[in-house]
Amino acid sequence: MVSTSELKYNCLLNRRETEKAIDLIKTKFPEMMSQRLNLFKVSCPLVIMDGTGINDDLSGIERPVKFPIKNQADAPAVVVQSLAKWKRWQLAELETVDREGIITDMRALRPDEDYSPQHSLYVDQWDWEQKINDSDRKLEYLKEVVENIYGIFQEMESNVCSLFPQISPILPEKIKFIQAEELLQEFPDLTPKQREYQACKAHGAVFLIGIGDKLSNGEKHDGRAPDYDDWSSYNSEGHKGLNGDILVWNPLLENSFELSSMGIRVNAETLERQLKMAGEEKRRNLFFHKKLLNGELPQSIGGGIGQSRTCMFLLRKKHIGEVQSGIWPEEEVQKCLNEGVKLMK
Repeated sequence: MVSTSELKYNCLLNRRETEKAIDLIKTKFPEMMSQRLNLFKVSCPLVIMDGTGINDDLSGIERPVKFPIKNQADAPAVVVQSLAKWKRWQLAELETVDREGIITDMRALRPDEDYSPQHSLYVDQWDWEQKINDSDRKLEYLKEVVENIYGIFQEMESNVCSLFPQISPILPEKIKFIQAEELLQEFPDLTPKQREYQACKAHGAVFLIGIGDKLSNGEKHDGRAPDYDDWSSYNSEGHKGLNGDILVWNPLLENSFELSSMGIRVNAETLERQLKMAGEEKRRNLFFHKKLLNGELPQSIGGGIGQSRTCMFLLRKKHIGEVQSGIWPEEEVQKCLNEGVKLMK
């Protein structure tokens, strides 16, 4: 039997249609996010000063783009990698109330990212953050927010299919919630990515809960920095973690496909614990961390939703370079052309 990945790729939209569809998605998606999660749009930085603790380390090891600023005595600045901590700081600056939040168009550079059909150096996300109270720091509220966001993906898919009838809907009616530990128990001999493959192939759409702490096999499902998501607190289902990823089955890639990473953020107690677990206690003295430990920042939930990834999935594209201009190795360009994929430059 021939797999879909071995068949000649059939691009359903031409370049002009693709650009119109991208504009539709990038206009409508944040509008629906704002309506359903009570968010308002804000401006955000591309560059911040180094050494404040505001930039994000993602899994904890990625290097940011760093350069000196001439008119500030060559003080080092960095290009953002994501805005998880910056957004939480802004919730305090903007004096938001409970269940109110912000959304922004985040642009980032991640030079350590490995090229793949779904990865590039350039990252565009809808970054959002919502103020919550202590009683909202629970798995049930996390699931409620996930279901709201998944509903937006479904509605956006319906809009795209109405405008371009050559595209058919594929998202299931419900998203499946699975604990990372439960998935390990079901597939103990598989790698994390292989377990995601099995879960997404079986259910179509999954929210994988509890990413960052070690599982019962002594290994993490995936890495997370210690100072934004709460991945070490026990949740109401008896497992660790108040965070996770929205994953879907991508039939073109025949694999799981991450659309969003999100979670309830650390409180002061959790931050102390996770910094110690990560051997990063020195961060306690950074600008952001001192504010959080001193009780100057609100409790929050937040995440990032990949804009180009969302477009790639909804428009049934095989490579992120079909919806995003970028720098691609020549061998990648030629490989894609041989498969019928033309990358934007």
